[in-house]
Amino acid sequence: MKNSKILIILSFLAIYIVWGSTYLFNKIAVTELPAFFLASIRFFTAGCIMILIAYFTKARLRVSLKELLNISITSFFFLILGNSVFVWALQFVDSGFGSLIASTNPLFVLLMMRITDKKKMQKKSILGVTLGVLGMILLISQQEFTAKEGSLMGILVMLFCVLNWSYGSIFVSKASLPNNFLVSTGYQMIIGGILLGTISVFFQEDWSSPLHWSPNVQLAMFFLVVFGGIIAFTSFNFLLKNVSPDKVATSAFVNPVIALFMGWYFLDEKLSAQSIIASCVLLTGVYFITSRKRK
Repeated sequence: MKNSKILIILSFLAIYIVWGSTYLFNKIAVTELPAFFLASIRFFTAGCIMILIAYFTKARLRVSLKELLNISITSFFFLILGNSVFVWALQFVDSGFGSLIASTNPLFVLLMMRITDKKKMQKKSILGVTLGVLGMILLISQQEFTAKEGSLMGILVMLFCVLNWSYGSIFVSKASLPNNFLVSTGYQMIIGGILLGTISVFFQEDWSSPLHWSPNVQLAMFFLVVFGGIIAFTSFNFLLKNVSPDKVATSAFVNPVIALFMGWYFLDEKLSAQSIIASCVLLTGVYFITSRKRK
């Protein structure tokens, strides 16, 4: 029982701090490496490691044709449109700013479910959506951000990415996928890595050996693969099986706080008073959405 509590605490630290810091490490890596090449190496490597772990733990690696199709669709929405294009947009937007945009995911999921399932929204949900939209308006209306070259395009691309991630979340909840999350995610990452490598070649990105990367980028990639891709995701799935999903969902409004602080501290990203107010309003809205009663 004691060991279980320790694992739960460590797992929460992983999804809070590790996932929150991935914005910083992605920002560091994408300043030197082409975005799709970076994502291809990251996901393909993490996927292969996950499949190896699944193999040595004697998990069933074979999947049906339907499961493989669903895995490919999930990989497309999560890893390509949802994550890799988002990282590409970090070239034009601060990492902390980007993390706040990503925190609107629960808002988009709720609105999509309202459209697809046609269920009446609860009062908490309506309040959460209202605060979320208000916070987003406050956030992206700052002249110091929108005046930067490419920043407006970066913001719009990020919102498009969050929209795709949200749709992917709904798709996964209804799709037939392998029961073993290591197998499912491992194949997702391998397929995503191959597709991203193809995209990278199509856009004629420069490929380089890890030996030629700067020490900061080598460290960032190691962190993204091992901690962001394997440890944090394993912790996430462990928590889903051992604590309330509502508690796990708190990462949606803890990650941006971590990302904002780390971007400010390590990358000297500006943190204006309006950004702080906007983040408080936005994250309060996310809280109301994630804390609503499930029916």
